Amino acid sequence: MEFKHFSVMLNECIEGLNIQPDGIYIDGTLGGAGHSFEIVKKLSKKGKLIAFDKDETALEFSKEKLCQSLDKVQFIHNDFKNFASELDKLGIEKVDGILLDLGVSSYQIDTAERGFSYIQDAPLDMRMDTSANLTAFEVVNYYTESELVDIFSKYGEEPFSKRIASSIIVNRKIKPINTTLELSNIIEKAVPSKEKHKNGHPAKRVFQALRIEVNGELDKLYDCILSMARRLNTNGRMCVLTFHSLEDRIVKDAFNLLNSDCICDKHLPVCVCHHKKEVILVNKKPITASEEELKINPRSHSAKLRIIEKISGFDRI
Repeated sequence: MEFKHFSVMLNECIEGLNIQPDGIYIDGTLGGAGHSFEIVKKLSKKGKLIAFDKDETALEFSKEKLCQSLDKVQFIHNDFKNFASELDKLGIEKVDGILLDLGVSSYQIDTAERGFSYIQDAPLDMRMDTSANLTAFEVVNYYTESELVDIFSKYGEEPFSKRIASSIIVNRKIKPINTTLELSNIIEKAVPSKEKHKNGHPAKRVFQALRIEVNGELDKLYDCILSMARRLNTNGRMCVLTFHSLEDRIVKDAFNLLNSDCICDKHLPVCVCHHKKEVILVNKKPITASEEELKINPRSHSAKLRIIEKISGFDRI
């Protein structure tokens, strides 16, 4: 299948990065290289793009798409959360901009055999990095009922987590749940009839939760964002695109901490934390997709873009 991916809020992200031609930039979620393609176009021969992705297919496709600019790009097959060790290997202390697009690529969703879709039959997989060990099959068939309830509630905000988890346990005792449609049908039967299609497909939230669990998408995300921001040069920018409330809450909280002075308990008479503001919020409210983009790419409807800029006086790593 051809690798296809729509880069959400492409112009807004590139404008938000405020790219300097000789700068060093990170694309932490390379995907189909839509954002990266526009970044390298703005870089001089001295500029550098460091592109991360866990998906080897994405890296292979992107190398072809960026073939005219390979001298400017360092491709890294790794989770962007390991960016610090990778920068250290490259001898890079600070960068001028960072972009994180935390969404799943259209290619991954639409490629049935990857197991991300609840409307196409495929083995239960959902791994972004196909060399990883944990798959959705293991989660669905071997996690305890309480673990499933916790995942569905925490990562999917699924109101019928207990009913769905209980139904999964009953069905997997009969035989293993092997495919996406088997699971989707079990979920659909577990959800009360009057609630089935109130918020889209009844399996949507559970599949999101499984994907997050399998890929550890939210693990250490908060700490990673803080660390990334602290490796920006003065006036460097960080743009983060989120696609569901859990991600956005983490990004918002991290950015707010970086944008705060004292974070002591308000009841204390004097500051004892000595915390100082490290960034400014370029946009106090998240940027959302335009009406024009929504018509072209409906998957952008939940996207939120937040941008920060590093201020002078901080060299912490």
